[in-house]
Amino acid sequence: MPAQHILPRWRGFNLGDIHMTKHYKAFREDDFRMIADLGFNFVRIPMSYHVWSTPQAPRVIDEARFEQMDRAVELGGKHGLHVCLNLHRGPGYCCGGDPEPFSLWKDAEALDVFCHHWETIAKRYRDISPDRLSINPINEPPVPSDWEMTRAEHAHVIRTVTARIRAVDPKRLIIADGMWYGRGEPSPELADLGVAQSTRGYMPMGLTHYQASWWREGDMNFPVPVWPGAMEADHMPWTRETLEAHYGQWADLAAQGVGVHCGECGCYIHTPHDVFLRWFEDVLDILTGHNIGYALWTFRGDFGILDSNRQDVDYEDWHGHKLDRKLLDLLQKY
Repeated sequence: MPAQHILPRWRGFNLGDIHMTKHYKAFREDDFRMIADLGFNFVRIPMSYHVWSTPQAPRVIDEARFEQMDRAVELGGKHGLHVCLNLHRGPGYCCGGDPEPFSLWKDAEALDVFCHHWETIAKRYRDISPDRLSINPINEPPVPSDWEMTRAEHAHVIRTVTARIRAVDPKRLIIADGMWYGRGEPSPELADLGVAQSTRGYMPMGLTHYQASWWREGDMNFPVPVWPGAMEADHMPWTRETLEAHYGQWADLAAQGVGVHCGECGCYIHTPHDVFLRWFEDVLDILTGHNIGYALWTFRGDFGILDSNRQDVDYEDWHGHKLDRKLLDLLQKY
């Protein structure tokens, strides 16, 4: 039996930058249809609570603004895709961007409001099968620290929101992101909770986020990536063996009966395409060996297979889009 045997090996995409600000865009049915037609079965929907609420009055929820969330759930069902709803920005925490006025990890009020939002969403979709819909409560918790979030505080948040969701929707599948912004360590202390956990395919960051403008300036001073040999933030070079050791801790968690999925993965546009593909094949091969599925960030745009704006790709014209055929072929291989 493979290490990961609880979840299906979902393969698919994040539909990012659509539902993450109050000026959200409408989901395109074509995206869901094309993802399914290409042989994939999963979409993750990153969201911001600012779409339907405000930091000034976070308990007030305008459910009319759930219209596009409803559409994503409906289109996923129509096209046979599992839909994972995620708060990229929740009351009290966001990985990057403007800070929240209170702390999800340290303020009881923030946690209560956070749970209120998920209770509202869980009630809305409680008649939908967990085979079709899952909840990923908060994107990419930070590096554990006394000043921002300890491991105990993280565990308290996940246990509390899980209990609140299950009180209104007992069968809902819940997926908790890993430590260190999702890409680092799992949380074996939550193995008894009956929730799955999500890793990332972004290591080493000196390859996947090379020249990414949203990185802190000091973290961007890496040489042009090579593989093997690209560097992580500590400037230590990584190899296939380093990747295997890194994902080994997630395989160990899966062997305890915890479902594991890779909720985001991919590479920014400035890494040479051939380097990206060599690295990514190692990542996908390792994940597949543990029966861990993945979701590329994203479907369209800089990390995607469509219209990715790379300067070193010979794009194929595909349904009016620029298709990165080599990247698609690699994803379909795994």
